[in-house]
Amino acid sequence: MALRRSHNMTATFSMASMTDVIFLLLIFFMVTSTFVFPTALEVNLPQSTRQTPLKPSLRLYIDNDLNIYKAIGDETPTPIDQESLGTWLRLQRGQSSAEAVTAALYADESVPYGNIVDVLNAGAAAQVRIILATRPVSTATVKNYLRQ
Repeated sequence: MALRRSHNMTATFSMASMTDVIFLLLIFFMVTSTFVFPTALEVNLPQSTRQTPLKPSLRLYIDNDLNIYKAIGDETPTPIDQESLGTWLRLQRGQSSAEAVTAALYADESVPYGNIVDVLNAGAAAQVRIILATRPVSTATVKNYLRQ
C-alpha cells in the first residue's frame, strides 16, 4: 500500500508591486500634463505661427458681439465695460506682488482692430502688459504661407 502525500498549493498573486506601478504612472501623468483654462465663452481665436509659454492669471475676453469680460485664474468670466476696465487693471496691478503684471486677451477673430486697441491702451495706461491669445496654425498652413 503506497501512501500518497497531499500537496496543497495555493494560487495567490501579490498585488503590492502592481499598485506601486500604477501609483508611479499616476504621478508621472499628473506631473507631465498641461493645465488648460476652460472658458465659458465661445471665442474663435485667430491663428498664429508663434506661441508664448506665458500663462497669465488675468484674462480678458472680447466676444463677437463686442462685449468685454474679465476673469482671474479659474473663475468664470464676468462682464465689464470699457470705462471700468482701466480701473480694474490698475487695481490688479496694485494687488500683485510681481514686478510685471501680464493679462491675456482672447478676442474673437471678427472683432474690429479698434476695439482690440482700446483694450491694449487701457492695459498700457494701467501698466499691465497684455498679450494676444491665438490658436496654433497647422504646419501645412505655415508651409503654404512661406511659399508665397
